[in-house]
Amino acid sequence: MSIDTDSPERARPEPIQAVPVRHPGRWVAVAVIGVLVAMFVHLLVTNEAFNWSFMVDNMFRPPIMAGVRGSLALLVTAMLIGIVLGVVIAIMRLSGNPILRGVAWAYTWFFRAVPRLVLAILFGNLGILWARIEFGLPFDRQIGALFGVQDFEARLFGFSATDILTGFVAGMLALGLSEAAYMAEIVRAGIQSVDEGQTEAAQALGMSQGQILRRIVLPQAMRVIVPPTGNETIAMLKDTSLVAFVPVSTELFFQIRAVGSRTFQVFPMLVAATIWYLLLSSVLLVGQYYLERHFAKGSGRAGQAKARLRGMAVGGGGATGGAGGV
Repeated sequence: MSIDTDSPERARPEPIQAVPVRHPGRWVAVAVIGVLVAMFVHLLVTNEAFNWSFMVDNMFRPPIMAGVRGSLALLVTAMLIGIVLGVVIAIMRLSGNPILRGVAWAYTWFFRAVPRLVLAILFGNLGILWARIEFGLPFDRQIGALFGVQDFEARLFGFSATDILTGFVAGMLALGLSEAAYMAEIVRAGIQSVDEGQTEAAQALGMSQGQILRRIVLPQAMRVIVPPTGNETIAMLKDTSLVAFVPVSTELFFQIRAVGSRTFQVFPMLVAATIWYLLLSSVLLVGQYYLERHFAKGSGRAGQAKARLRGMAVGGGGATGGAGGV
């Protein structure tokens, strides 16, 4: 008994007539954006209020360049204070000691609540509280009076408040101490993002708490810490303009505003300040990109795939070597 397996040839389907989806809204948006860009370029070219020749002639003069260097110095010193102190405060926030946790919380609460402009002006006027800043035994006069010794002083050395609390130092402290409160929260979030198993494994190997934090936790937390730290650095660059109200004369915005006020060309110099901050922020963005790429090695899909390939290569090499030995 045979079964006929032949079947009639299936008819070939007609080709699909694909009709692209139309997006008229996109073309309308492109036309609107094109018109707005053309209007903006026309404004830049034809409006005499910009006074481009005056702006270009003055934005690279020695006082302005000194202001650029002063702003960069403020940025670097304030961020160093903020990062180092922020790491310490973050560790205090994660400590098992309730006193340390309370002090760290109070610090972050205060410096996150007070605006940086207010802090800068406040630190600039600290000379009102002390005529001199001296170092030695605390409460020396009170201790001397307690033991019947009049005018007892146990002070090693001191400085005049006006000499040490200059405008630059006041602005640096105001910005740095304020930044430390924000960096503490960023570092704390980065530390808490690391799996606790990493700490447990390091403890099983006999590593101390300092070694675990320095060699295990912080390197892995940097992938989370670096992006917001880059944002904070760019924000700090912009906030250096606040110390012009202290005042700090060796600062970019102070010098640009001085040139504008002296020449009655305020608007062109404000545009010059905008261009300077755009250029400096762009350089910082490039640095942030490379830092993020460095600390993100092995964390993404590509990095994990490379790690697996390296593991397979090592495993294959070991197997081959073993076979050859046999």
